[in-house]
Amino acid sequence: MSTTEPASPSTFDKARTGLWTSLQKHLATVYDADRAFAQAVAFAQEFPFATSVASEEQLREYEQRRQALRDLFTDETTQLDTLAKAIRVKGYADDEKKQLYLLLLGYMDIAATVFERLQTQVPARLPKDEELQETAARFARVQKFARLNVKGIAGLLGSS
Repeated sequence: MSTTEPASPSTFDKARTGLWTSLQKHLATVYDADRAFAQAVAFAQEFPFATSVASEEQLREYEQRRQALRDLFTDETTQLDTLAKAIRVKGYADDEKKQLYLLLLGYMDIAATVFERLQTQVPARLPKDEELQETAARFARVQKFARLNVKGIAGLLGSS
């Protein structure tokens, strides 16, 4: 009886597994921040909400949780941008890159629904936050870039 050794995982397989594992950890962090934010905004019946419907303590908790979610959004967007660029320059085959971008897009689609709360679950009077607007625009660019790489040129030509 001959025993065959299992094939060692390719560089791409290692990258895909590493990305999958990393995105799962990031998603757990996003879900934790989402739960905390949801608890902090539970006092509001509708959005945008009047600050008069909450106590000072509730508003303070809301601001802390909102800031934490906002900081997470900024950090995640920076990491996603770097990751998308890294996938682009790696020497993977086009189909392999598409697989990595699909994993990235799956995460981004889920995270986008959480981060959208920063725009929708707000008080009636919220000061303009240019950094948040820039982060949202950057997140959208990374998401569009990943979608473009999944569709490819043939996908774009076929959808016109």
